Amino acid sequence: MHLKIDLHVHTNYSYDSVIKPEEVVFYAQKHGLDGVAITDHDKIDCALKMAKETNFLVIPGIEISSLDGHVLALNIQEPIPKELSVDETVDKIHSLGGIAVACHPTSLFKGSLGEQISSKFDAVEVINASAFPFNYSVKHGQKIASRLEIAQVAGSDAHYGPEIGCAYTLVNAESEVEEIVKSISNGLCQPFGKAIPLTVRLKRELLVFKRKLS
Repeated sequence: MHLKIDLHVHTNYSYDSVIKPEEVVFYAQKHGLDGVAITDHDKIDCALKMAKETNFLVIPGIEISSLDGHVLALNIQEPIPKELSVDETVDKIHSLGGIAVACHPTSLFKGSLGEQISSKFDAVEVINASAFPFNYSVKHGQKIASRLEIAQVAGSDAHYGPEIGCAYTLVNAESEVEEIVKSISNGLCQPFGKAIPLTVRLKRELLVFKRKLS
């Protein structure tokens, strides 16, 4: 069974997103997804709430601000402290039964890990639809994942509803969170996607700016 999952979505529990939790499922289904990972910045409240209450596949996660760059934690049930070293962050994720993904590893302006990525990670986000410059980010993300021989995944890094599903991971697994993350860590997945269109990106920036002013 192949599942189409956007592994990197932010709700308005993140300071820089305007996606309301109730909008996530609407846009995910509109774009043909089977599930999403909710990965708010250093918060897991919304992810856990949606995973429990939503009649749609939600993988609870966090985008953690480590001292060395951002790390996605997938399939965890409690918060993870920010500002730990990248090694401490990955170890903490694993101790909680989750998997660690190096998100937007070479993108500019995103707290990327760059050379801090090691084989301790379970996957590299080689396609991030929000990454800039996009083609450079994809090419170098693929190089890192290939060199480390770890799984390649994709996510939209959506902060505005229409961005959800611009990038996604096709996972060979049953529709259960534990099975999905296990398949990802075993490399039974493929990344797909494209850059978020400029017009959509500009609309997002305007809405986020308005939110920060309010």
